[in-house]
Amino acid sequence: MPIVVDIDVMLARRKMSVGELADRVGITPANLAVLKNGRAKAVRFATLAALCEVLKCQPGDLLRWEAEAAADGDDVPQGGRESLGATGP
Repeated sequence: MPIVVDIDVMLARRKMSVGELADRVGITPANLAVLKNGRAKAVRFATLAALCEVLKCQPGDLLRWEAEAAADGDDVPQGGRESLGATGP
């Protein structure tokens, strides 16, 4: 998945355990593990906000985008909207 979750990085910086973060955010350790390990399909803004509040960080500290090669082996276009055939301002 092209969205990478870096919760483990922030946990290490804050010297906090997964269990403690889960308790303070109000989610189960199992659900936090799903998010932390990149298996989540979605995250609620309220959960993201609570994670940021507890970890004293910004959403971009927890989530980042990485290009992913297409299934047929071609690289993702690098030229932005124009390379995808999109037009407009």
